[in-house]
Amino acid sequence: MKPNFIFFITDQQRADWLGCNGHPVLKTPHIDAIASRGISFNRFYVASPVCMPTRASLMTGRMPSVHGVRANGTPLSTSSVTFVDLLRDAGYQTALIGKSHLQTFTGLPPLLQPPPVRDGFVPPKGENMEALRHGLQASTYKQESPAFWAEPGAKVQTPYYGFSHVELVTGHGDGVDGDYRAWLLEKNSSALSLIGAENQLPHNYQCPQAIRTSLPAELYQSNYIAERARAFIESHKSSGDDRPFFLFVSFPDPHHPFNPPGKYWDMYSPDQFPVPKAFMQNDWQPPPHVKSVLAERESGLANLKSQFSFGTNPREAQEAAALTAGMITLIDDAIGSVTETMEKNGYKENTVLIFNSDHGEHLGDHRLLLKGSEQYQQILRVPFIWSDPLIHAKSSKQAIHTEALGSAIDISATILERAKIAPYVGMQGKSQLPVIEGNVGKVRDYVFIQYDHQRTNEALGGVPRVHTLINKRWRLSIFDGVEWGELYDLENDPDEMKNLWDCPETKDFKIKMIERLAREEIHHIDRVPMPVARA
Repeated sequence: MKPNFIFFITDQQRADWLGCNGHPVLKTPHIDAIASRGISFNRFYVASPVCMPTRASLMTGRMPSVHGVRANGTPLSTSSVTFVDLLRDAGYQTALIGKSHLQTFTGLPPLLQPPPVRDGFVPPKGENMEALRHGLQASTYKQESPAFWAEPGAKVQTPYYGFSHVELVTGHGDGVDGDYRAWLLEKNSSALSLIGAENQLPHNYQCPQAIRTSLPAELYQSNYIAERARAFIESHKSSGDDRPFFLFVSFPDPHHPFNPPGKYWDMYSPDQFPVPKAFMQNDWQPPPHVKSVLAERESGLANLKSQFSFGTNPREAQEAAALTAGMITLIDDAIGSVTETMEKNGYKENTVLIFNSDHGEHLGDHRLLLKGSEQYQQILRVPFIWSDPLIHAKSSKQAIHTEALGSAIDISATILERAKIAPYVGMQGKSQLPVIEGNVGKVRDYVFIQYDHQRTNEALGGVPRVHTLINKRWRLSIFDGVEWGELYDLENDPDEMKNLWDCPETKDFKIKMIERLAREEIHHIDRVPMPVARA
């Protein structure tokens, strides 16, 4: 019998921000319960530390430079095959509830523009403007945009990247759109007067983007997602549909703004969270790109409404931590309601539960908030929990933790192998099922990460492009356009406070990592399309 899958994913949640992963304050009993019946990866990494690229990598099992979503703002081409396409082809009922972000949802113009045409030169026209005729300006790629959802009766055209059933949430915080907005207005016709910073409740938090939403918790998007996920499970059961299902339950939180609703706002106190270590180390020398971000805040030039990292102070960091904990606890409660519905409908013994996030959040570490071109563990390392009733039934162990390295590109290969579906040619991820089953200790020695974005960083000479390699001990990052780089000894310096790039004692390690990075670059060059004949 093919297993069902329920895949829970959050947005911008660090690996260490779960009770089962050792957080000393945050309470996540329902996610912890999933982990107690499965395996948690302590060293699971993103393909890129930003939403759209790593979500596209999760869906395709391919690196950003290959599937084309190198930065936020580029939709995933429908020419890309996803693992959900293969599940659907194999007879699975496939459903997406919540955030997709495989297409853009702000409606804002791009920051990155083509270079100006020199005087006297004829400019290329239409689809000849770029080296690839990609068609990404077509209406097909505007299904998550505000303009699309402004049309009465708007619905995503299915199948949507392999999903036959879609109920979408776009955006973050309480001002989100998609199918959620119609549901919200059905519940409360005046709900729009409760959302946004202009309608927030009074509070004394000084943290940028701390918004105390007037929207009650039962109408907040996390609870909408849980309700619709429960409805999908109940409908699947009552319909008598004997097909296995893949249910993708995707929460936009705990991504900023920091705005947990109702009781979740003051569920945690900022004083419960310690001041991050970077504020205690006066001798810390930040690398140039981090120094540039911190200097922006110190000079008063930082955009505190931004989606990108900015400098912070100790109190802001503590407040952001408390509010993030509130958002995560709300998600945990929502997940608990979904798993309870799964069990009541008789799916417990044949449903694989997965928990993951698309990238992390600084939360004051290295004196930063949010995320950006920095490659610290706080934004690269995310939770990955796999709870499999068949595998767990064979094991006497509880709450297994593994140090095996894993990547977002491995998720698709792992799910397909568990469902006994062969991957398509060009999938670059490695199945982690041998680790999950306890047959091997690891399936990879290195994790390769790519970062590309539209926002410039003065210290990087323009738009940041960073490639990172991580193994059991080291993290190496190389930046386009500059001569310096980063090398950290994760065993002896887990907080990544001492850059060893120019240290003579680590020269041999650096050379070995650079050589392996070059090999990873070659290995991840695309092998599709396959040859159609011999030349």
